[in-house]
Amino acid sequence: MKKQNFQFRTGRIWVVMAAIFVFAAATSVNAQTLIGHGNGQGKGIGLGNGISIGQGNDISKGKGIGLGNGIGKGIGKGKGIAKGKGKGKGKGKGIGQHPEKNKGSSARTLANLQDMGKLPSPPRPPVAIPLEPSPGKRIVPVEDTLQGARSIGLDLLDGRVSLSLSLGGDSSASNTLILYDTTGPWGFLGELYAQMTANLVSRFGTWQAYPVGEYSAGEMTDYSAVVYIGSTYDEPLPTAFLTDTLAGTTPVLWMYDNIWQLTAHSSDFHAAYGWNWAGFDFSSISTINYKLVDLNRNTLNQGGIMTYANIDQSRVELPATAVRDDGTSFPWAVRSLNLTYIGEVPFAYMDHEDRYLVLADMLFDLLAPETVEQHRALVRIEDVGPDADPQELIVIAQELSSRSVPFSVAVYPRYEDPHGAYNNGVPESYDLADRPDVVAALQFMQSQGGTLLMHGYTHQFGELINPYSGASADDFEFYTAHVDANDSVIYDGPVPGDSQVWAANRIALSEAAFVAAGLEVPTIFEFPHYAGSVPNYMAVDERFGVRYDRGLYFPGNLSQQPIDYSRLAGQFFPYPVRDIYGSWIIPENIGNIEPEPFNNHPARLPADLLAAGEANLVVRDGFASFFFHPYLDPNMLVQVVDGLKQQGYEFVDVNSLIP
Repeated sequence: MKKQNFQFRTGRIWVVMAAIFVFAAATSVNAQTLIGHGNGQGKGIGLGNGISIGQGNDISKGKGIGLGNGIGKGIGKGKGIAKGKGKGKGKGKGIGQHPEKNKGSSARTLANLQDMGKLPSPPRPPVAIPLEPSPGKRIVPVEDTLQGARSIGLDLLDGRVSLSLSLGGDSSASNTLILYDTTGPWGFLGELYAQMTANLVSRFGTWQAYPVGEYSAGEMTDYSAVVYIGSTYDEPLPTAFLTDTLAGTTPVLWMYDNIWQLTAHSSDFHAAYGWNWAGFDFSSISTINYKLVDLNRNTLNQGGIMTYANIDQSRVELPATAVRDDGTSFPWAVRSLNLTYIGEVPFAYMDHEDRYLVLADMLFDLLAPETVEQHRALVRIEDVGPDADPQELIVIAQELSSRSVPFSVAVYPRYEDPHGAYNNGVPESYDLADRPDVVAALQFMQSQGGTLLMHGYTHQFGELINPYSGASADDFEFYTAHVDANDSVIYDGPVPGDSQVWAANRIALSEAAFVAAGLEVPTIFEFPHYAGSVPNYMAVDERFGVRYDRGLYFPGNLSQQPIDYSRLAGQFFPYPVRDIYGSWIIPENIGNIEPEPFNNHPARLPADLLAAGEANLVVRDGFASFFFHPYLDPNMLVQVVDGLKQQGYEFVDVNSLIP
């Protein structure tokens, strides 16, 4: 096949997650250049049963915009959330999937997603031991906290065993309030962390999110639980929020900063909860132990982890432990009465085997404690276009079918090489309908348990080098990017002419190409290189309502401010969720095989994917979901499939996960 003279420049889809993981991971951000967003209009966006965004141009200015159960897809089908789209060309670093089409290389990979879009931790606190504020006039008596906890079936003196069983209540009706920080030059992190929290809690029910500064007295009683992300040191917290938390009647999960404001608001916090904070530990900590499994923590994270004093272990649950590099340890999280506290923000610098998985699992304790443990797996065959080798597809289908493993196939129906990168400089293009042998192979895959997905239309954008060759499967289709002098992929922002209408037209062209080839139009969408703008996500949600990928999230989505494409966050999910754009997301969370290093990133071999699968077993209803490029050695695919089965995962049909 074409491709002989194309140098191996791996990196492809790293871009997606890399842009987010790397955004804060590989680069330090000058605080003077970071402009925080204000509180916006109203209290944010909710995924709830109440108010829906209409199809017009207005966004409700009330306490939240409900994206509800059966109320309709999308966060606004007019101008909605995507105000100011196209502003702020992004310079956030990413690691790109560099699609090379040399058959023997891993060129067209959406490459390792592990580092795509890594978010940083909040800045290192100015002092190890925060200054507890002076007691205010409205100190909450310890007796009130204990009485409130008992009113919802919690009693500190009853010991730890019943704590998680008492939290959360009826998970089928869970509705979570998410509160986040917004002040200071790093205030934008609060909104990004809140979006990631919203995505996770959507697994359990509905949600609403807004800045903590807008909290009003008594509001949390309307929710199953509250999650507060303390990402700004000394963010002024409303007295009403502190008082209601200490009332003990609503389960609260608190992350990182400002716990000292809560303890100062209690007449005797230790007497009520059985623990107190001591100060931040800034030592090198690369391991978090949870359920006897060691999970990663990136040592680039300099934000510190809160330590504790005077823990009464007969009354306090210690779900996870932080292990210093010298072998000593201390609690990573504590839980008693209605309060669960995590001493850092687990979204910072996360990867496939990260302590992020602890948070993903602890949410079951908060919102669905009676969930039955099960572990499912998914496999997707990636980047299959009209230029695919039919025999490679047939061999893969036979291997998977012989093991009774259902699978998905991500298909782009039109091939474009506008610069002749793989055709000796001569441009070429053709549709699936022009390659009946490929169509026949896809039909065979369907007969063997395969489900076709729509993976864009051409998996590239016009004649733009975006960022590698301009050819299908190499480049982005719904987002722009370039490769910098350090061989990193930089996300630049929406494509020229981007809009929800443009994206919908792109989808319509893809649908027509499937029909012309005699194939049914897929009902699940996957963004090429996992990247799109907010209007693109809206278009996909309106047409499909289901995606099978990882998402990009931007400041402005919750605050209803103009979307800031220069600061993006990527997120993978260990279980299906309904993300903030309204779509049901089929998870892909352990990445892909990448036999050779690229873009300053190491190779990923079957053993690496299996290690990620082993780590994800800590999530009680979690998945191990990966993708595989058909031009690679199928023995590596078999190795991962068989290995995941041995770990206890059951491969399931992607269609069984759609609600």
